[in-house]
Amino acid sequence: MAVYIRKDPLEIPPPSEKDWLKEDEEDFFLQDPDQKRDALPQPFRMVNKLVMLVFENAMEIIERREMFREVQKLKVQPTKCFPTAEFQVTGRANCLAVSGKYIFVGLSVGLAAFKVSDCKEVCAWDAVKTEICAIHASDLGNESHVLLAVDEMGLVWLFCFHKGGFLLVKILNEMEDISKRSTCEEVVLSPGGDYAGVLLQGNTKAWLEIYRLPKDSWLKEVEKNPGAAAGLACRERRPTWTSAKSLELHGDSSAEMESPVSANQADAKLSLPVLLLNVKPPKPITGSSFKSPLDALKKVDDDSMLGLGYNHLIKDSQWEQQEAIFRSTYREYLEAEGVRESKEEIPRHATFHFLLPSRILQVGPEMKVQPDVPAGIGVHWDGSHNLCLYLLNRPLKEKSDSDPKPDVVWPCAAPIACSAVSSCSRYLALACEDATITIWDKHLGYPLSVTAIVEERLIRSIHFLRSSAAVSDETPCPGTDSVCPIVQLLVLCTDSSFYLVKAPRAGKSSITLLADRPEDPNLAVSAVVPVLAFPSAVLVFSWDGTVSLMNTATSQIVYCFSTPPSHAVASSWQPVFIVDGVNQCLLLRGDRQQNTDALAQSRASHSTIFLFDFNSYPLKEAFPKEPDLPLKSLQNLPWIERCNIFLRDRQQSRLGLREQLPEYWSRLQAQAAAMDKERQKVKGQKKL
Repeated sequence: MAVYIRKDPLEIPPPSEKDWLKEDEEDFFLQDPDQKRDALPQPFRMVNKLVMLVFENAMEIIERREMFREVQKLKVQPTKCFPTAEFQVTGRANCLAVSGKYIFVGLSVGLAAFKVSDCKEVCAWDAVKTEICAIHASDLGNESHVLLAVDEMGLVWLFCFHKGGFLLVKILNEMEDISKRSTCEEVVLSPGGDYAGVLLQGNTKAWLEIYRLPKDSWLKEVEKNPGAAAGLACRERRPTWTSAKSLELHGDSSAEMESPVSANQADAKLSLPVLLLNVKPPKPITGSSFKSPLDALKKVDDDSMLGLGYNHLIKDSQWEQQEAIFRSTYREYLEAEGVRESKEEIPRHATFHFLLPSRILQVGPEMKVQPDVPAGIGVHWDGSHNLCLYLLNRPLKEKSDSDPKPDVVWPCAAPIACSAVSSCSRYLALACEDATITIWDKHLGYPLSVTAIVEERLIRSIHFLRSSAAVSDETPCPGTDSVCPIVQLLVLCTDSSFYLVKAPRAGKSSITLLADRPEDPNLAVSAVVPVLAFPSAVLVFSWDGTVSLMNTATSQIVYCFSTPPSHAVASSWQPVFIVDGVNQCLLLRGDRQQNTDALAQSRASHSTIFLFDFNSYPLKEAFPKEPDLPLKSLQNLPWIERCNIFLRDRQQSRLGLREQLPEYWSRLQAQAAAMDKERQKVKGQKKL
């Protein structure tokens, strides 16, 4: 048998690819069996793998969404509630406010007032054609209301609405020099309209101004001169003044048209608000100027506030030395992070609340306080560990332009992220950046609950809910009910997950996950608001325009407030709505869907406000509550009853401390033994 033998030896061709596997990488193919069947060269093999990986991930997402839809179909769908009334406004509605029997709408051209009963327009103010971005209102009684409106330029307009007419009192932050003008970041109006807080921001700094509103004087002044309000009410949509440019065009030089503020003040003739406080952000802690501890003690005895960390004995050289040691030790980490030194003062944001009288806000005997009038404010700045409390009834010797020192300081272990005050102003909740939540009982002066979210999630906002057992949430002076209340706090995280914190007076607090992070981005939460008319009820606004009513007791969506098919919720990521707790209704702005119809295009400049009356739906059956008990004001009770209530609350608060008493006692014994040993040592040294 002939055998063909090649004359020349078999030559191995050189590798044609740069990334050909080397001899030490022969076992690589054993780790990936698919490579044996893969005939594609590099880099096409890698591209093929990436494409297949994308397809597999896409199929997993599609299958997961299909399973989620099937599960949603099997669930009991919430009942849809359609609006009971609707009305249109001229222009784009940016904000809503309800006070008494009136609805105030901030428009792109001014303000408008409507009645809650029939949704008919009462009056409109469009004197300057300014766009109102935020509005707050409070009922003063005798058909009078106070309004604070913020326009697109950051100006704060103070109005008094009396018997169907807008009276402009003052622009709080108006400056003749535009370069020195400050813009408003946030406005808070106290319940009852006694005080107003305005957070202003300049070019390089921010500060908080607190005003006292002379509402009693306003009621007397509008009664003495009813023609001013009536005149403005009759001049609906007629400007009371025009700009200087329009005067030049028309050639009008009347004295009434010189200044917008002077013209409106001439019509109103109302007393101006009084500036009480000018609170500035906390200054950075610098080196001490004290030469000895005795100088520091003298400064403390001079009524200097403790708690902010200013009174210390650390020199500038020590700060610099510690800074140099820190930077030399962690130099590589600082360079990797790209940390830059910046000594410029950056404007900061503050959150503040008006607080009713309580045991933590101790006032002097010469100051008279009312149980329903705020006695102080609580302020915390971004990045600060301290909650600063300021009294509103300060002596006249302290000037408003000076930097006041806080009367009470509450330090926290981490920077405060957000805070909330209950509707009765008794409970105060603080959420820190380390996900620690503390609920304080201001009447008794001790923390009711301290909890933390175990998962690494950032807290976005916190809200107090009304519990079926905690009837005290509706009374300004709780603590007189015979039922042990349970304080409920809704915690919303930045990833749209919900947590419910329950803090009973007797026993341990608990935290429950109501809803985890949604997989669908359209289900992300844009806003939440509690409905205090029903226990454990909260409104949830989603990015897809869904407005749901959740029962936190069962973690179920009970009702869904839907607009007509022709409209959709306006700005679903920032909806325009207001919940009226007095009239028990929801006001929601809706925009018409895009349509080529000529009628729809003609109505594009109008906004529709939908009204959902809670009494028209069977919400009371879905949120049952216990019968309310007759409550009395704590301020009007005899001293014996007040002492009994205080002792009972203190006894209930100590029930949870019994388990910790042995540990505390062992610590005290160890500390006492260490002190006794140190004292014996000092005595022995003296004898020697």
